[in-house]
Amino acid sequence: MTESATRPKGLSAYIAVTAAYWAFMLTDGALRMLVLLHFHTLGFSPVQLAYLFVLYEIAGVLTNLSAGWIAARFGLTSTLYAGLGLQVLALLALAQLDPGWAIGTSVVFVMLVQGASGVAKDLAKMSSKSAVKLLAPTQDGALFRWVAILTGSKNMVKGAGFLLGAVLLAMVGFVWAVLGMAAILAVILLAVLIAMPPGLPKGRKGAKFSEVFSKSPNVNWLSAARVFLFGARDVWFVVGIPIYFYAVLSDGTTEGNRAAFFMIGTFMALWVILYGLVQANAPRILRARERSEADLIGAARTWGWGLAAVPAVLTLAAITATGPHMWLTVTLVAGLLIFGAVFAVNSSLHSYLILSFTKAERVTMDVGFYYMANAGGRLAGTLLSGLTYQAGGLALMLGTAAGMVAVSAITVGFLTPDNREKS
Repeated sequence: MTESATRPKGLSAYIAVTAAYWAFMLTDGALRMLVLLHFHTLGFSPVQLAYLFVLYEIAGVLTNLSAGWIAARFGLTSTLYAGLGLQVLALLALAQLDPGWAIGTSVVFVMLVQGASGVAKDLAKMSSKSAVKLLAPTQDGALFRWVAILTGSKNMVKGAGFLLGAVLLAMVGFVWAVLGMAAILAVILLAVLIAMPPGLPKGRKGAKFSEVFSKSPNVNWLSAARVFLFGARDVWFVVGIPIYFYAVLSDGTTEGNRAAFFMIGTFMALWVILYGLVQANAPRILRARERSEADLIGAARTWGWGLAAVPAVLTLAAITATGPHMWLTVTLVAGLLIFGAVFAVNSSLHSYLILSFTKAERVTMDVGFYYMANAGGRLAGTLLSGLTYQAGGLALMLGTAAGMVAVSAITVGFLTPDNREKS
């Protein structure tokens, strides 16, 4: 039997889309770590650091709202190419940053560039996630497996990007790191433009923007749960924990900064890689092949409440501690790794359910709406990360995360397999 006869239909396009998404997310993770650590060493406060990522997340909300319609109208390949190309331009623009600028000018400039990068990221993400629904085989739980592989591998690559960004900052500096990533991503874009296999839809002229808003209660409830789930992660992930670790690890010297950058980048990378590894194996962990959609909805509720317990325990540890003690730092590292593993199962379940709830003809619309909610959660988490850490330290930041996860778990409780209009 030939390879083409045994290969699932659409697999070549799936592989090409996944490879392009990997390349994008490597630069996305590296860029986040570069910006965070570089500007922290320039004297930016936690709130100012959070501002650097605000437009990135606002752009994600607006992009996802419109990207589903754009893809439905012009085709998934067009949004994928646009995302890759815009990221190249954003990286080139960021290399023009002048260290002599005033802090206010630097903040505005980086916010604008990060906004463009946010648009790029969500164009690429929406294209990749929608492609899975259209390309995956429908039998034997294949949809969940293909979703888990794409999402899990993406996060493992992004985790490597966090480490890459920290290492590049320490070894070659901010400008050369950004220019090198732009060059590599430009090569990837050119290769995808030349070699993209057929299999993705070209778009339909009659697609209306009003179709973006779903009439399915399940899609809407799941999107609401996503807001609080990802808000809970970014409350600690974006600013608070990296800055806490920097305060613990660095003595303020150049060598001390380099060592701190490497250790912070390593932790963030390991966290995201673990997260991605668990995501990729979520169907096996959940025994999804043997379970109905109703069972998986119930699992989403159970895993949601399990996740809420982790930051709650860490909050108590932070309240008990009187400062940055070693035992607290070790507890945070262990607790956040556990959070990452449980969070990964929750995220993977949500990613599968959104594709299960939608129909093929409106997949880009529902996926775009869902990831608009995802970006909204990241925006809220980004703002709260700087604000809560500056106002109340670790305890307030982690307590906020625990509360947001609890709200997400409550919202998932409204999902039902009997409420699937798929409209």
